[in-house]
Amino acid sequence: MKKAVTKLQKIQVAAGGFFLLIFLLTVVYQMLSRYLGIAATWTEDVSMYSFIWAVFMGAGAMVLEKQHFAFTSLGDMLKNEKAKHVLNLIISLIMLAFAVLMVYYGVKLTKQFWNYTWVNIPSLKRGPTWLCLPICGATSCIYLAELIAEDISALVKGGTK
Repeated sequence: MKKAVTKLQKIQVAAGGFFLLIFLLTVVYQMLSRYLGIAATWTEDVSMYSFIWAVFMGAGAMVLEKQHFAFTSLGDMLKNEKAKHVLNLIISLIMLAFAVLMVYYGVKLTKQFWNYTWVNIPSLKRGPTWLCLPICGATSCIYLAELIAEDISALVKGGTK
């Protein structure tokens, strides 16, 4: 299971990097087109939505490494490994609740805006641009399930990994 989750995370990081590249290329193109006096109004929408996708893909991927949401001050004070795992378990369960809500409301939002069109590119629909919300939520749920399983396994073994 760990291998599959790690592979999924790598795919998600690659997707985030891809969208970040699109963002950077469109911003550079936008700057050049303004300098050359060429109208490229579509670059605003493409750069904005690609940046949003990059952020949500990166945020979801970092959940597995406990880098996105980190509550380290309390955990650093704890000396007992079992207590640390209990704290990690509680934090993961709270985050899981938010991730489930992100999936649920992300799907609702995507459905609601599916047939809306982009302002500067009316031939494109906005629905796919909102898919990053339920995807991020779903992958976060998968990553959190893995983290919860690891913490439960450690607790069953007596607090050690």
